[in-house]
Amino acid sequence: MLTFLKKVIMMIDIHAHILPSLDDGPRTFQESLEMCRIASEDGIRKMVATPHILNGIYDVKKKDILEKVEILNKLLKDNKIELEVLPGADVHLHEGIIEGLKKDEILTINNGRRYLLLEFPSQIIPVEARQVVFKLQVAGILPIISHPERNFAIQDNPELLTKFIEIGALLQVTAQSVTGEFGSREKKCAHWLLKHNMVHVLATDAHSINARPPILSIAVKKASKLLGEEKSRALVFENPLAIIEGRELRV
Repeated sequence: MLTFLKKVIMMIDIHAHILPSLDDGPRTFQESLEMCRIASEDGIRKMVATPHILNGIYDVKKKDILEKVEILNKLLKDNKIELEVLPGADVHLHEGIIEGLKKDEILTINNGRRYLLLEFPSQIIPVEARQVVFKLQVAGILPIISHPERNFAIQDNPELLTKFIEIGALLQVTAQSVTGEFGSREKKCAHWLLKHNMVHVLATDAHSINARPPILSIAVKKASKLLGEEKSRALVFENPLAIIEGRELRV
């Protein structure tokens, strides 16, 4: 791990599928605990649990997320694992988001009603995307577009994201995209976005112990070579800290 990461004391991961039996993440609390142990050993001290919602595959309710976060945090204390899990969701782009938020059915990051993790489809940018982002802003919620570097249309033309940043959206890039473990196109796009100062947060998007583990430090090391230590540290500490605390993020 980088020496400057040790000075940070902790890293914060705002995108992790860490709760069991809700989506395509871990199946049991034991597997969740092992993932949390890996994260803690990597230097992650806070992690937002973000199961998929509104994607037409998983029917995950807000109360289920909150209940499992509470159980997992108790298990973490019992097992002396130095990590706190916070509630959230990986919200698929959907026209019903605003209505779901009004009905208090959709979890924002840390349930703070300030930032929301927003997932685009993997192949395209839907025509309604800008309208949804604008409506979220009007409702006082800042969308964070998750793993845009893995979207086929964005890989072909990453400058498409500038119009979303201009209206207030933030970007979260996946650690394994930076290191190349997702593939060459994902790596090329992630590095382009980093070099053009369009990335606001690095996160693990962890799903499992082995294939997609909750490890941030390797990606931060890669990012520091592109951006320098101060900027790369902000992506895993200062910026995500402001997000989980619901503070304004200066970018």
